[in-house]
Amino acid sequence: MKNLVPLTVVLMLAPAPVAAQNLTEAHGFWMRDDGNARVEIAPCGGDICVTNVWIGDTSGGEQVGDSLVLSLTPKSANTFAGSAYDGKRKRTYSMTLRIAERGLATRGCILGGVVCRTVNWTPAE
Repeated sequence: MKNLVPLTVVLMLAPAPVAAQNLTEAHGFWMRDDGNARVEIAPCGGDICVTNVWIGDTSGGEQVGDSLVLSLTPKSANTFAGSAYDGKRKRTYSMTLRIAERGLATRGCILGGVVCRTVNWTPAE
């Protein structure tokens, strides 16, 4: 089940919300909470691209250069929702991204929300 939702798919942090004006606050480099992935979040056209820039353990199939394209719209001051497309796996996930004071949190789901995963992210140095 660990491989059903790629680890970079899921970006959603809890407490300490901060009013976010837009997704530009999520742009930059982020480290996944398990320390096994570093991603860059950047604009790409009218969407947001999340690209692996470092992967510690590639046994789950993740590689440097893998990307997700996020199409998100605001749901509140600090929460955005929509979809994430994984071109490598040819899958679309429902996606929620929350911007908090000290990081990001993402929640990606497949199978109509039956299989979901939440991951916390902190700014990478």
